[in-house]
Amino acid sequence: MTGPASLRFPSSRPARALMFQGTGSDVGKSLLVAGLCRAFARQGLTVRPFKPQNMSNNAAVAALRDGAGTGEIGRAQALQARACGVAPSVDMNPVLLKPTTDIGSQVVVQGRVLTNASARDYMRLKPSLLPQVLDSFSHLCAGADLVLIEGAGSAAEVNLRAADIANMGFAEAADVPVLLIGDIDRGGVLASVVGTHALISGSERARTKGYLINKFRGDPRLFDPALEIIAAHTGGLPCLGVVPWFMQAGALPAEDAVALDRQGTVQGDGLHIVVPRLPRISNFDDLDPLRAEPGVRVSLITAGHPLPADADVVLLPGSKATCADLAALRQAGWDIDLLAHVRRGGRVIGLCAGFQMLGRWVHDPEGREGTPGSTPGLGLLDVETTITADKALVEIAARDHRSGCDLRGYEMHMGRTQGPDLDRPWFLLDGRPEGAVSADGLVRGSYLHGVFAADGVRQALLRDLGVRLSGQVAYERQVEETLEALADHLESHLDLQALWRLAAVPGCLSAG
Repeated sequence: MTGPASLRFPSSRPARALMFQGTGSDVGKSLLVAGLCRAFARQGLTVRPFKPQNMSNNAAVAALRDGAGTGEIGRAQALQARACGVAPSVDMNPVLLKPTTDIGSQVVVQGRVLTNASARDYMRLKPSLLPQVLDSFSHLCAGADLVLIEGAGSAAEVNLRAADIANMGFAEAADVPVLLIGDIDRGGVLASVVGTHALISGSERARTKGYLINKFRGDPRLFDPALEIIAAHTGGLPCLGVVPWFMQAGALPAEDAVALDRQGTVQGDGLHIVVPRLPRISNFDDLDPLRAEPGVRVSLITAGHPLPADADVVLLPGSKATCADLAALRQAGWDIDLLAHVRRGGRVIGLCAGFQMLGRWVHDPEGREGTPGSTPGLGLLDVETTITADKALVEIAARDHRSGCDLRGYEMHMGRTQGPDLDRPWFLLDGRPEGAVSADGLVRGSYLHGVFAADGVRQALLRDLGVRLSGQVAYERQVEETLEALADHLESHLDLQALWRLAAVPGCLSAG
């Protein structure tokens, strides 16, 4: 599908850029940028996404510059790259923070792990990362007509402004124009737009060219009086559009775990897959293809609630901190629930860290995840894992050992697993075994992410679990169709020509 024939955008060298900053977290920046990437790309422009700093354990494999290997970026930027029709690059998200504790994160810079840092230490480290951020941005601009930039969190966090590299700190350093995004669905959108405008500095207000209202439900004409109020309190800041709620948003991978707060126990019939929500859950978009199947219901269980007794499958997802999340799993009493589930003949699947947890032991002799030592696993697979310094980060072609179906997935983990149950692999990688299946066939685990996105593998597994598939869900095609629908949605409610005119060549805004 292509956009309206009346829209024509000339190729632009040097590239133009436009930054989208939120008045708060989870206002829909990632989704809007993805949709605009697709909308502008299908007008014939070379478009690239960029997010200076992201905090998420939902990551994707991306190419290092000049084909020098692979690194990792936020999942949202990988989706935005897909919307542009290009492979993801580490330059699209040069700083990625992967939380390991409530006050600490692994710091990934231009695709590679730099260090682990507490929040306080990272505040001191941040300014030194700005050159790499600007380097990545410049590299993207060199090969694009338009770079769409996504901020992080809220532009109004002026208490953090001195060391900022994600919002106005980046916008000022790169000299790019900014649009604010407010989320009307959460309430208080007038105050969020007006308050943000009031808090930012004079120079930052000068580069803020307008705002968008996102996630509107109902008749947008009812918002007209609010536009006058906002204009009166912001010196006439223009509204560039009111975007209605996009009903299909759930069909696209979410940026971070904030989206999981809206998901919980699902009522209804069908195969019941239960997922314990681990504190450091990662790569949870592995669940999206399962949710897309009409014969499946996926329940995300939070601490304080038992794993439901009617579960057909318990799926242990990825985690950024295997040993810490094992401890949290036990503290929630889920280990007892899980063993009872297996005694009843229930199935268990572990992915990545979830696979490590299913073994007898997780050894961390060098303290890569915390205090050095060994943590007993759940003992459902006869394997043991040793956390190592090297990190597997690679895209992989594999074959399901049982069904014979092919898939493309990726590994993103630290640690090596050994043990007798590896002799019963789940997958074959170029004929080499990967993963493990228990002797009774009830428990299986793998390091591979993206397993369920492969239609053949997912549907063979579901049939094996007794699901009567009423149709053939083509998951990757569904993602593409949703991106197209999102681009259509934004073209219907935003003026792409006006956004194009607001975009400016970096470094020229202040001079102009």
